[in-house]
Amino acid sequence: MILIGRARRYILNHITPLPAATVPAGETLGLVLAEDVRADGDVPPFRNSAMDGYAVRSADTRGASRARPALLRLAEVVPAGKTPSRTVRPGTAAKIMTGAVLPRGADAVLIVERAAERGRTVLCFAEARRGENVRRAGEDIPRGGLVLRRGAVVRPQEMGMIAAAGRTAVRAVPRPRVAILATGSELVRPGRAPGPGRIRNCNNLSLAGLVRTCGADPVDLGIVPDDPALVRRALLAARGFDMLLLSGGVSVGEYDVVRRVLSRVGTAARVWQVRVKPGKPLAFGLLGRMPVFGLPGNPVSVMVSFELFVRPALLAMAGRRPRAAPVVGAALDGRIENDSGRVFLVRARVTRAGGRLAARPVRGQGSGILMSMVRANGLIVVPARARRVRRGAAVRVMLFDPVDGLPSARGGRPA
Repeated sequence: MILIGRARRYILNHITPLPAATVPAGETLGLVLAEDVRADGDVPPFRNSAMDGYAVRSADTRGASRARPALLRLAEVVPAGKTPSRTVRPGTAAKIMTGAVLPRGADAVLIVERAAERGRTVLCFAEARRGENVRRAGEDIPRGGLVLRRGAVVRPQEMGMIAAAGRTAVRAVPRPRVAILATGSELVRPGRAPGPGRIRNCNNLSLAGLVRTCGADPVDLGIVPDDPALVRRALLAARGFDMLLLSGGVSVGEYDVVRRVLSRVGTAARVWQVRVKPGKPLAFGLLGRMPVFGLPGNPVSVMVSFELFVRPALLAMAGRRPRAAPVVGAALDGRIENDSGRVFLVRARVTRAGGRLAARPVRGQGSGILMSMVRANGLIVVPARARRVRRGAAVRVMLFDPVDGLPSARGGRPA
């Protein structure tokens, strides 16, 4: 059997980021920039008011107080989006709204709570310091300034900054399009009642959700029976996607045809038995330039294999760091027996108690018990050499859901 790390390294050595493309700014969330982004002008482009109030000459408010307000003549009202028509001269003020252009002559804004109007007179109840509540032109970014660096992952704040820089589109690594195909003559679509010997296909939806958590776009190609000709036809029809995920048919049974078909269509597939439980059977190859994964058929195994091998590959394809789920330390709340001779990934519920994390194995550790994944938020990593882990022992846990403020498991160091 092959070690997890060795299989992962082989896979990542055959993954390259997708070519950059021009992407509309509104569709860049989660993408990796393929260019530096610079501002096409000052941000903000002009001096403006940071508050509602009065644009004044600070010298005119010197010594002002509630008892002895400074009296200034109201020269004009400047709403946002309008250009001032007058200069603020000694003894005058302009009523101004947040974001409005600061009139010439003014060097401060006295907030509205510290002033009042009596007809055309403004009563200033406090001093305004020079520069107070004034945003300078280019205060955020000067013209030509570097806004975002190549390689940055675009979050909502980066999307806003792309717009502020005057860009409607940027060069970025696009989202991988991932085809998903389930194999197995026993499978029926989720909306159908399974007859004798049949089960509903749940892997495609689970995989689609996992693909989306990587920032990629899944495409469900449905189900193909255990017929080599039909599997071959489905494989060839999937060419043109960025990645193909197959579930089922990669073990050593008589009807596990995927491994045979992969070699016949020229994928140069590696078929492994990985030293992990669940998720031992795994196939990987390239159909042209498209990576093809043959994942196990059991619903828990397919999700575990995705976390170990597909997630890092998808992130690398999208130009990001190839990470698996993050690993945290916890105390075991229970006991674990491991006689498999493999790394045992035990589904567990991780909670925080008294400032410490505790990991409790959930009921039902069979690879076909999908409900165990619903109950769990992490996987306890039991080394292959560990036959028995006792209650209270320190264990490592791969998190795939957040725990009381800890980051979500969709990123982190490989297990």
